[in-house]
Amino acid sequence: MVVTSFSLKKYLCHLSLKIMLPKIKPSILLVVLLFSQHSLGAVLPEDRADALYHYYDGGGVDIQGPSILVRKSIKDKVSISANYYIDNVSSASIDVVTTASPYTEKRVEKSVGVDYLYDKTVMSLNYTKSDENDFSARSAHFNVSQDFFGDLTTVNIGYSQGWDEVGKRDEPEFSEDTDRRHFRVGVSQILTRNSLINLSWETITDEGFLNNPYRAVRYLDPTVGAGYSYQDERYPSTRTSDAVALRGMYYLPYRASLKLELKQFSDTWGIEADTAEIAYVHPWKDNWIFDVKYRYYAQTHADFYSDLFSRIDAQNFLARDKELSTFSSNTFGIGATYTFELKEWDSLDRFSIHLFYDLIQFDYEDFRDLRAEVPVGEEPLYAYDANVIRFFFSMYY
Repeated sequence: MVVTSFSLKKYLCHLSLKIMLPKIKPSILLVVLLFSQHSLGAVLPEDRADALYHYYDGGGVDIQGPSILVRKSIKDKVSISANYYIDNVSSASIDVVTTASPYTEKRVEKSVGVDYLYDKTVMSLNYTKSDENDFSARSAHFNVSQDFFGDLTTVNIGYSQGWDEVGKRDEPEFSEDTDRRHFRVGVSQILTRNSLINLSWETITDEGFLNNPYRAVRYLDPTVGAGYSYQDERYPSTRTSDAVALRGMYYLPYRASLKLELKQFSDTWGIEADTAEIAYVHPWKDNWIFDVKYRYYAQTHADFYSDLFSRIDAQNFLARDKELSTFSSNTFGIGATYTFELKEWDSLDRFSIHLFYDLIQFDYEDFRDLRAEVPVGEEPLYAYDANVIRFFFSMYY
C-alpha cells in the first residue's frame, strides 16, 4: 500500500499531467486532473505517444517508475488512448520508522479512454485499474465539454466513480471496501485576446474504510519506559470534501505568459486548506520553452487528529497521520521543453523532450519527530525536503 501523503499524491499526479499518492487513489486523481485541464475550443487531443520517467525522493520515501501513453484519432471524431503506469516504492518514512518496518512495493496502473467530438461538444470516457500487493482500485470517469458564444466560453462537467479494496500484507483475511464519487464543473472564459480565466468546483464523497490499516496513534502511558504506547487509528466511515479554484493566464507581448492559481479546500473532517501558485513560461527561439513556478500550500488539522492523546481510547475517532495535521509546504520548480519539427517525415509531425525539477519543503506544526531521545511531548516538530524529477519524450503523428 502506498503510504505517502494525500497532498503528495495529488501533487505528483498534477505534475505528471503537465505533459504526470488518502486514499483518494492516484488512478482517480490522474484522470480527474486530466479532465480539469480546461482548454478552449472543442477539439480532440493530438495523436501522440509519450514515454515518462518520474522520480520522488523525500522524507524517507523513494518513488520512481515509467509511464507509457499512446493516443490515436479516428476520422477526426474519435480519439482512443491507453496508458501503462508503474510506481516502485521504497519507504522508510517517519511513520514507518517509528511504528513499523521499512518496505518496498510495486503499483501497476492501466487505463483506457475514448473521446468523442460532436460539433462543439467533446465527451470523454475513461476506465482505470490499479493493483498493489494489498490494495486494488477500479474507477470510471465521464466528462462533457461544451463551447459557447463563438468558442469564447467552455463549460466542463464530469463525474467519477471509484471502487477500492483494502487489504493487509500480514493478514490475508483482512479485506475492506471503499466507494468514491467525484463531481466537478468548470467554466473557462476568454476575456481579451491576451487573457483567459477559469473557475472550477469539485466535490468528493468517500464511504467505507478510509484509514490506513498499518497506521497507529500514540497515547500517554506512564507504565512504559517511553512514556507512551500505541493503538490502531480509527477514522469516520464517510468524508465529503469541496474545492473551488480560480485560474488565470495572461499572454505577455514578448510571447511569454504568466499563470496564476488560487484554490480553497474544506472537508467534513475539519480540514481547511489554501493553495496559491504562480508560474512564468518563456519561449526562446523556435524550439525551447522554459518554466519557472512557485506554489504555497497550507492546511489545518482534522478534528480527530492529535500527535499525542491523553489516554487509550481518548475519543471515538483517532488519527496521527501527519497529512491530517497542521502543515504547510513551499514548492520551487523549473523546467525546460525542446521541440523539433520533422518536416521530411510523412508519418511523424514533431517530437518534444521535457525535463522538470521541483523542490518541495514540508513543515509540520503539530506532528513531532519521535526519533529524538527527549521527554515525551517535547520532541522536535517534523520537517523535510523532497526532490521531484520528471523526464519524458513525446512524439506527435
